[in-house]
Amino acid sequence: MKSIFHLAYHVRDLDQARRFYCDLLGCQEGRSTDTWVDIDFFGHQLSLHLGEPFAVSNTGKVGNHMVPMPHLGVILQMQDWQQLADTLTASGAVKFVLAPQIRFAGEPGEQATMFFLDPFGNPIEVKGFQDLQQVYAQ
Repeated sequence: MKSIFHLAYHVRDLDQARRFYCDLLGCQEGRSTDTWVDIDFFGHQLSLHLGEPFAVSNTGKVGNHMVPMPHLGVILQMQDWQQLADTLTASGAVKFVLAPQIRFAGEPGEQATMFFLDPFGNPIEVKGFQDLQQVYAQ
């Protein structure tokens, strides 16, 4: 069974969220009210509600890196990942928690990854795969 996910979390400013998620990341805005906005987050429904974002800490150990937990992530084809990595790097608009890089090079599940925070401190991971069939490779 395949599906799209829905995730809702807090942001402090909807207009700033729109600029980050839509203008910078290239996502599309869906329905909205004066207290929330739906974002088409690479084919998934992200609902951003006004409020105080959840606490995060770098407690997730992946390879040799400690990554923010909890975090939202998306997996893209490598070409799309590289385009987004180039856009974010060139914009200077994000401070990377983990700069764009290749993880598990030469191993099953080799992937590109990058971690960054939205303007409210919500962590996002974007992975890239040459072959999406390798996402669950062991």
